[in-house]
Amino acid sequence: MTMSARPSEKVLAAPEALGLDSRTVFRRAAGELLDQLEEGAGRLVIDLSATRQVDSAGLGALMLIQRKAAERRLAVCLRGANEELRFLLVLTKLDDLFELDSGAS
Repeated sequence: MTMSARPSEKVLAAPEALGLDSRTVFRRAAGELLDQLEEGAGRLVIDLSATRQVDSAGLGALMLIQRKAAERRLAVCLRGANEELRFLLVLTKLDDLFELDSGAS
C-alpha cells in the first residue's frame, strides 16, 4: 500500500513557478483537497520538488491554504522545498506554520 493512498493525506504538486499567475488555480486546487479531508484528521502535502520560484504572492497563497487547513484542524506539509524557499519561510517566520519534509522518502 502506498502512502498517498491513505485517506487522511492528500498530495498536491505545486507549479514550477508559484506566484501571481498560478496562485489562484493552486489555491483553489488545495481548497478542494482540504474539503475532501475529514475535519481534524489528516494533512495536505504540498509537493514543491518541481517548484523553482516562489514570490510573495505564492507565499501568500501558501499562508491562505495553511489558514484554511488550520480552521479545519488539518496540517499542511511542505515536501521537497528547496533551500531558497526554506530560507524564505524562516525569514518570514512562516516555517512554524508548516510541517517541512525534505522529500527524500
